Amino acid sequence: MDAKRQVEAVIFACGEAAPREKVAAAVGVSAFAVDRMVEAINEEYDKAGSPFFIARLGDAYQMATREEYAPVVRAALELRRSTPLSQAALETLAIVAYNQPVTRPFIEQVRGVDSSGIVASLCEKGLIEEAGRLELPGRPIAYRTTAAFLLCFGLSSLDELPDAACLGEEPPPPEEEEEQLAFET
Repeated sequence: MDAKRQVEAVIFACGEAAPREKVAAAVGVSAFAVDRMVEAINEEYDKAGSPFFIARLGDAYQMATREEYAPVVRAALELRRSTPLSQAALETLAIVAYNQPVTRPFIEQVRGVDSSGIVASLCEKGLIEEAGRLELPGRPIAYRTTAAFLLCFGLSSLDELPDAACLGEEPPPPEEEEEQLAFET
């Protein structure tokens, strides 16, 4: 059997993000070889005009539908439009994303208010998950972001998050931004 097709089959069958090391072990190739095969598969999908692609989520891969097919997929699955995240939920997600793993008391200390409901809601939505318990009195639960968080925000890893130091700054005027982009290339 073709190893590339085996990689594709394993990623498809997982349904969720498949860690590249596990895909590599299942197929009997290196993680680097899995990366190259996924690139080749995505090129084939692009050439064929396929509605699918394999998304990289950190050190894992997941089959996904291209964004332009979202309306028809939603209609077919009769999905209700997701309610947008509240400001409090976004704040909590940012705290977790930039400081993970974190405990609920840490989140509440940063926000200054009870966050138990928001943490539970983000867990329910699959954007954060339990990352174990800390070896502290009371053994508090630590939380981290999930592959679904990366997918929802269009990131392949947490390294793509904006620099936290820049988040409170005003964006530069359009002319200044174009100049900055010109120097970055």
